[in-house]
Amino acid sequence: MPAAVVGSVLICALPISPNMCQCDSVAKASRTPDSLTEAGKLFLKHTTFHGLRHVFLNGSYPRRLAWLLAFLTAVALLFTWSSNRVRYLLSSPVHTKAHMVYAKRLVFPAVTICNQNLLIPRRMKKPDIFSAGRWLGLLGRNWQVSPGARDMLTPGTDHDSSSNEPPWSPLSRILDFNHFLPPPLESQPSMLQLLDRLGHQMEEMLLYCRFQGEVCGPRNFSTIFTRYGKCYTFNSGQDNRPLLVTMKGGMGNGLELMLDIQQDEYLPVWGETDETSFEAGIKVQIHTQDEPPFIDQLGFGVAPGFQTFVSCQEQRLTYLPPPWGDCKSTPMDSDFFNTYSLTACRIDCETRYLVENCNCRMVHMPGDAPYCTPEQYKECADPALDFLVERDNDYCVCETPCNMTRFGKEMSFVKIPSKASAKYLAKKYNKTEQYIADNILVLDIFFEALNYETIEQTKAYEFAGLLGDIGGQMGLFIGASILTILELFDYLYEVIKYKLCRCSNKKHKHNNNNNRGAVLSLDDVKRHAPCENLRIPGTYPANMLPHHPAQGNVEDFTC
Repeated sequence: MPAAVVGSVLICALPISPNMCQCDSVAKASRTPDSLTEAGKLFLKHTTFHGLRHVFLNGSYPRRLAWLLAFLTAVALLFTWSSNRVRYLLSSPVHTKAHMVYAKRLVFPAVTICNQNLLIPRRMKKPDIFSAGRWLGLLGRNWQVSPGARDMLTPGTDHDSSSNEPPWSPLSRILDFNHFLPPPLESQPSMLQLLDRLGHQMEEMLLYCRFQGEVCGPRNFSTIFTRYGKCYTFNSGQDNRPLLVTMKGGMGNGLELMLDIQQDEYLPVWGETDETSFEAGIKVQIHTQDEPPFIDQLGFGVAPGFQTFVSCQEQRLTYLPPPWGDCKSTPMDSDFFNTYSLTACRIDCETRYLVENCNCRMVHMPGDAPYCTPEQYKECADPALDFLVERDNDYCVCETPCNMTRFGKEMSFVKIPSKASAKYLAKKYNKTEQYIADNILVLDIFFEALNYETIEQTKAYEFAGLLGDIGGQMGLFIGASILTILELFDYLYEVIKYKLCRCSNKKHKHNNNNNRGAVLSLDDVKRHAPCENLRIPGTYPANMLPHHPAQGNVEDFTC
């Protein structure tokens, strides 16, 4: 079946209202002949599609062929460029905008400080060594002192060339467990108690504290536990403390600390364990109050013997969710944290991993699971966490939050103490000049200026831009616009309407013929064969009139 016939059949199958064809009589009276040819010519004559009238209306064949090639070329270019724009839209492109915003005041960030040394050995008692000795590598199996630890703790060896005993020498006197009765398991100190009591205390480390020229002290620091043990956070906002703000930028308008790292109190290195530290100094992380510290991976080091200047600038980052980006826009599904951040997600994931594999948690992890014992630290927790951090990249996959705040840092250093101040500082703090050079550091954290930077991802191309580009290409290549598309739809509407009305009239006429039976209209009579062509018989039956052959009732009546 030809396509035109199929199209006509499908159109005739559509329902149509009788009112739609009421104006057909007027249209037929004003249009001769009654066909779509005149409507098509009228459309081509008045359409705003450039080139169509030159292709289909009057003109020589070479001229019409040239216009046809030009029109097809323009249409091909239109579809090429339009498809390119569509592909660009589907690629979800983004732009990054950076703005500098000036503010009258800025909330000072939280500053977390950890000593590189985990605990102080001179405070350890025999039950503490019994509980944590194997975890620290001090004791081997059967609670015997390891050879490396015995060599380090024995006075008079090459490791101790000075006449003064090192601060860990008293350990050697309490390492004999031959007649030691260990305390009951429930009365042994937990890891939290050990680190809280044996860690470095802020009251001992802090020598000087100023914030915007005002004196501060240990009371301004909150205790927090990390993988470095007992740490301290300034301006944490915890315990309903108001957040400190700064109204000026530059040095002297932030936090200035002088710290004693107590290097002589460091745990001796008698073997390499996860808790072994070869460095001396402190670890510092600058973060927002909503973000828990992750100082073992995100902190920076500050060495003794130097004054470290840290110039900060607040950066507020905004990322786009999929498909334009890969940030996380949904709330955090966590039992431990209310606000989503990369560090919160990481700590939450590590906590769940350790609870699943070791049935305990480390002291820096949130939750209500029991703390791991020193034995569990050595046998399960430390190896499991090291495996998770270094090798298992699929378990803890944390997406970037769509809104986050970070602090850009620029650091500079000067030597402290100078030769001129070494003697004064030694006298002031009742220490030797060598002790001052080996243990004292100064940390100065401040805003570079009273402003913050916004870095925002925005959509580089949206649907409105696609419409504008396609509209411009249509105007350039074929001179079309949205109204031109409406012209085309209007013409198609007229064609469909004509087909439907034509089919409807045929059906209506067929139904009328079936309902009338033998009654014929005047037009049917006029189209009927003339009576003269009828066969005239020579003789007539007795009951028949002349010129009335036996053709049937209808023919007899009309003739």
